[in-house]
Amino acid sequence: MRYLVRARVKPGREADLLDAIEQETLGQGSVAEGEYLRNMQEARLYADQIARWVEVCYCPTPLQEERSYWEEYFELTRVQDAHDRRQCRDDNGAEPWACSDCDCTARLEEKLKAEGSPFLDSLRNRAPATCFDKLRRG
Repeated sequence: MRYLVRARVKPGREADLLDAIEQETLGQGSVAEGEYLRNMQEARLYADQIARWVEVCYCPTPLQEERSYWEEYFELTRVQDAHDRRQCRDDNGAEPWACSDCDCTARLEEKLKAEGSPFLDSLRNRAPATCFDKLRRG
C-alpha cells in the first residue's frame, strides 16, 4: 500500500537527520532501508513546516516497520492511504508486491512536486553549519 505521510522534524534533530541522509544511514537495519532515502529525496516542505511524502509500505499496520526509524527524527502528524485501498493490487491480493512498480499515486506525487519546496533543500538551509562541523570532525 502507499501512504501519504505528513511529519514535522523534531526540534533540534535537523542536523542529525541531514547527517543520516547524507551518510545514507537513515533507516539502516530496516527491511525498507532504501525507501527512507528515496522518501527524503521526494519529500516536500510546506509553509506549516510539515513535510509530506508518499511511502510504500507492505506492513499490515501502516508504517509498522518504519515508524520507529521515522520517529527518531520526526513527529508523524498524519499517515493516510494515498489512494483507494480497494484498488491496491497488493492489498487486494491481485498482485503481491505490486506497490514497488505501481504508478497508482503518480498524480498525487506530481501534485506534491508542484507544491511546497524540496524538503532536503530546506533541511540543508536550516542546519548547514552543524552538519559541516560534524563532517569535518568525521
